[in-house]
Amino acid sequence: MTWQLAFVVVTVVLVAAFASRSWLRSDSHGEAMARRDLRRRAATADPLVTLAIQVRLGQLAGELHRLTDDPDVFARAHHWRAVQSAYDALLREACRLSGLPVVEAPLRADERTAADERLREELELSSRGWSW
Repeated sequence: MTWQLAFVVVTVVLVAAFASRSWLRSDSHGEAMARRDLRRRAATADPLVTLAIQVRLGQLAGELHRLTDDPDVFARAHHWRAVQSAYDALLREACRLSGLPVVEAPLRADERTAADERLREELELSSRGWSW
């Protein structure tokens, strides 16, 4: 009788191990792990990285205002586009860091992020406590 009980226990353990192993390889498990990793990354954002991004966003916003206000800047449109592209890229990085969905903009200089998308990202970050 004892060996029959041992056989049943071993069988149950092997079936459970096989079932969990196939679940670990399933698509639903992979998706669950990806969602968990995304939540963990968003929840454990490094405050020093967040602060560095906020400081740099403030510097770039100030540079945009300076370029707009100063009529004597040589090649002002070129400088403005360069600073605007850097600002947009840093804004997208801030959105990724805070877990917001990001619309990837092309890296070509003639296609910049639309003003409404930029405004949406800025408002979403502001609602989450970001300031620059």
